[in-house]
Amino acid sequence: MTAANVVATNEVGPAKERVDELRREVARAYIGSSRSLDAMLVALLAKGHVLLEGVPGVAKTTLVKAFATALGCSARRIQFTPDLLPADITGTYVLSPKDGTFALRAGPVFANVVLADEINRAPAKTQSALLEAMQERQVTIEGDRFELPLPFLVLATQNPIDLEGTYPLPEAQIDRFLVRVSMGYPQPREESLMVRTYGVDAPTVRPVLSPEDIAALQTTCARIHVEDDLFDYAVGITGFTRSHPRVALGASPRATLGLIQAAKAYALINGRGFVTPDDVRAVAPNVLAHRLVLTADAEHEPKMRQHVIDEALSKVGYRRGVRAV
Repeated sequence: MTAANVVATNEVGPAKERVDELRREVARAYIGSSRSLDAMLVALLAKGHVLLEGVPGVAKTTLVKAFATALGCSARRIQFTPDLLPADITGTYVLSPKDGTFALRAGPVFANVVLADEINRAPAKTQSALLEAMQERQVTIEGDRFELPLPFLVLATQNPIDLEGTYPLPEAQIDRFLVRVSMGYPQPREESLMVRTYGVDAPTVRPVLSPEDIAALQTTCARIHVEDDLFDYAVGITGFTRSHPRVALGASPRATLGLIQAAKAYALINGRGFVTPDDVRAVAPNVLAHRLVLTADAEHEPKMRQHVIDEALSKVGYRRGVRAV
């Protein structure tokens, strides 16, 4: 990375202020762990997508709706159901009776922010309709390619896969989510505050950013400095998962790239223009755990994925200035 491509010190402060403003606005409506919101901010800055997982009623939809509103971008919500078709997401050509021609009726995916609610309620064929959009920022309809608006962010929620009427996401689509956020029950103090806050009127979230602001923040994030030995550190962590005896399929090279991108974003939201090993360690669980395919005997151990990542972070050491051979 050349000096011209490294973010200047005087750029980091204003960028962090905009991120903090976004955080405060979302926190007016979402009352819960700050870790969930931090993970979503990381995904936004790193141009990634977010998968929120948790049982019903833990404010998954509240969080993503508040986040989308505060971004000041176009947003569309898709309620995934077993009878949802791929065309219901991407759109289709419709015959116009007046002139006998076909016109495109764009689906809800043509928005800056797509809220995919309960994504695992729909079968795999419909889930995969988002695959091209998430990776390529485009969709193909009847052989015609259409670019999606930028920025483009998918915020998907899902219930745990052991609940009745749900379909596990295929590995190819899971890998497209930069981070997974596991949402549990709030702390008693948070839940009490939530009940008081929503007891009369629900808080109103206002837009605090614009698509242009987000594009500028993403550009700043991409220019956060990363030392060469941190690239090797990230490779060492993902490589550890590929050789673990309880893992059938470890983290992919896409996961390694995502780990670096997420670490850059984490550094920015903490007001630094450079990445540290602690940044890599902080984002690793959210970036890597959901991508692991476990062996059959480990699949039913709910905390095994997190255990593998914790083991990788404890056993893969970081040595400054020492490059991998």
